[in-house]
Amino acid sequence: MLIEIRSSSTVRSLTLFNLRLSTFAAAIQHSIEKIIDTTKPTQPTYLDDTFHELLLFEALREGLDEEMERDATVCVMGEDVGHYGGSYKVTKGMAEKYGDLRVLDTPIAENSFTGMGIGAAMTGLRPVVEGMNMGFLLLAFNQISNNCGMLHYTSGGQFKIPIVIRGPGGVGRQLGAEHSQRLESYFQSIPGIQMVACSTPYNAKGLMKAAIRSENPVILFEHVLLYNLKERIPDEEYICNLEEAEMVRPGEHVTILTYSRMRYHVMQAAKTLVNKGYDPEVIDIRSLKPFDLHTIGNSVKKTHRVLIVEECMRTGGIGASLTTAINENFHDYLDAPIICLSSQDVPTPYAGSLEEWTVVQPAQIVTAVEQLCQ
Repeated sequence: MLIEIRSSSTVRSLTLFNLRLSTFAAAIQHSIEKIIDTTKPTQPTYLDDTFHELLLFEALREGLDEEMERDATVCVMGEDVGHYGGSYKVTKGMAEKYGDLRVLDTPIAENSFTGMGIGAAMTGLRPVVEGMNMGFLLLAFNQISNNCGMLHYTSGGQFKIPIVIRGPGGVGRQLGAEHSQRLESYFQSIPGIQMVACSTPYNAKGLMKAAIRSENPVILFEHVLLYNLKERIPDEEYICNLEEAEMVRPGEHVTILTYSRMRYHVMQAAKTLVNKGYDPEVIDIRSLKPFDLHTIGNSVKKTHRVLIVEECMRTGGIGASLTTAINENFHDYLDAPIICLSSQDVPTPYAGSLEEWTVVQPAQIVTAVEQLCQ
């Protein structure tokens, strides 16, 4: 394999990476107990005996921390995940607590460290691979599609790939086209991979824990604009079902299916719709693959109308797949054609006003519901 070396700093990074990779591989061969420091964390004290309040990125960190403490095979790798604490501080304090072998800083080489995580999963570890930005994981698409999703099947079940691939994505605020990717549309067609999207601190923690415990490879999508969302979550341990949608608002007139950041645009539109006399049922599908057709189907049978709201691209997006699934399974219950509101099929502009035009806004949701319910 030919590698172009562009600077002395690149040489140093690759040398350090090779040294760490050798050490990491050697450590795998020993018992897991020798890899980690099992020091117990100090439990925080809360004013409320039942709940505590966390931002979404803190909820992700808490879920990851609990799983790393519970299971010695859980490890983290990615760019700046160690002593820097991750680009959005999801892994802050992890390197000091668990050491550099369980929280492994890597060079800027997504294909390399994603492949290394898949190999580690094959040998019995449970890696959590962070993409600094979901768009960067396109560089590891070969590893994710040809290895992560297929090795369990192509090995005749001899290998399990219990890996979590996670990171921030979605349209932020003027992050430009390359940092505003929604890769759920890219990865949904890969056999053997589950996909979930968190939207609240509660389900962020619950989905993180469930994804780590899963025997399947899971891609966890986080939205860059939701990291500072705050919510009270239970003190006691809980996990969320990786294949279950969340009923956000029961209603009678129309089923609105959404996920991630668009959940909040939908709920903003719902306030206007209620004032206009409509009663929308809002479902956060959460599981992008597979769909929770039980929850979705029960709602369709009740409302007979479906609106899908997504930030993904219209062509080949989650909404397109969801529309097909509903038409195939619940066509007889529909009183109107399904409407799907998606982002424009253009690279996300940098200009703030143009960026807003490419993403579904609450006013468009209100208009679509009014059209459905005529």
